[in-house]
Amino acid sequence: MKIKILNTSQANFDSRLSDHLSFKQENYESVEKSVDKILKKIEESGDTGLRLLIKKYDNTFYKNISHSIVTKKEISNAYLETPKKVVTHLRKAMRNIKSFSKQQKLKSWTIKIKGSKLGEKVTPINSVGIYVPGGKASYPSTVLMNAIPAKVAGVRDITMVCPPVAGKLNPLVLIAADLCGVNKIYKFGGAHAIGALAYGTETVKPVDKIVGPGNIYVATAKKKVYGSVGIDSFAGPSEVLIIADQNASAELVAIDMFAQAEHDELAQAILMTSSKKLIDSVSLKINSLIKNQSRKEIIEKSLSTRGLFIKVKNVKEIVSIANEIAPEHLEIFGYEDIKLETKIDNAGAIFLGKNSPEVFGDYCAGPNHVLPTSGAAKYASPLGVYDFLKRTSLMKISSSHSKELSSTAALLADCEGLSAHSQSAKLRK
Repeated sequence: MKIKILNTSQANFDSRLSDHLSFKQENYESVEKSVDKILKKIEESGDTGLRLLIKKYDNTFYKNISHSIVTKKEISNAYLETPKKVVTHLRKAMRNIKSFSKQQKLKSWTIKIKGSKLGEKVTPINSVGIYVPGGKASYPSTVLMNAIPAKVAGVRDITMVCPPVAGKLNPLVLIAADLCGVNKIYKFGGAHAIGALAYGTETVKPVDKIVGPGNIYVATAKKKVYGSVGIDSFAGPSEVLIIADQNASAELVAIDMFAQAEHDELAQAILMTSSKKLIDSVSLKINSLIKNQSRKEIIEKSLSTRGLFIKVKNVKEIVSIANEIAPEHLEIFGYEDIKLETKIDNAGAIFLGKNSPEVFGDYCAGPNHVLPTSGAAKYASPLGVYDFLKRTSLMKISSSHSKELSSTAALLADCEGLSAHSQSAKLRK
């Protein structure tokens, strides 16, 4: 397998890098048209439309949508089907994520100025919908990363949707939802699930915000319903940038690139280093280790099309390029004396040293694995408790302060040509 190499000394390096980082989703227009039809059907037909869409896309027939709700017996059976050791480790991951999330809680606050009271009231969102990918895959970690910060924030009503296989959900997903205190679980997925959460049906109660990953149809549906509900983000393919010095382990770098690439063919794994020797060593390791990978075909497609080695001259270039890429995941091998993490501002999550692989962040270390992609780390942050809270400003102006503010407000209102605003202010003198 051959992976593309870019060198900062090459002509037009910046444009070559930009071209490589960009991706275009094939047939996106047809995806949009399909999603529009699905959402319209949910809006117009409620449960009736939802049942037809579930039959078509989930290959599951429900005489009544209420039959898609996971029962207590199904959850009990999930525990019986799952080894106790697995549940124990799921609980460990949950505790770590919860401990980390608790540090993100915001408090209401007030200040006093000239006898006036100003501040913010912080309250949780009332209801949240969590989308968990399903089908043949199992993603209990998605449940943990989305439900735990919502619970810590104080969200009262959490609804989860997940595509079934033969009418059933993965036992681990059910256990994770139960441990996190998810209030209701529906056995259907796809764009129609997003529509049901956003618009509501006779059975499905609409939520205030939808979070969680999904395929292009799910992501497009989230984008389309934004405004009717809040969403977490419009996520692109997953990505990792590994920055490594000449002393880095080629095996660790190679396997961490694999760990990213095995997500899907559009996933992106990049190694940036000043060491040509390391690039050669990693390339050899990739070709020797690929043989034993269970998702060999996906990894090969990902690395051969979107994988990349970047050869740089110095640390200054490393910092500049990393900040421009703004990766979802940033792993740093070496450079302890330079403390690169203090110089790189644009990254969803930073993993420092050989003992801090991305996989720990994916599952159990504590920080959230829902991260900004496609350069969004320049302005966006990981999912957290903050995303499930809303802030309401408070203002109680004293009589003396009111007279002072009146003149300023009236003058500025007049400047903007808003006479009623001006009159309102002047009446408070």
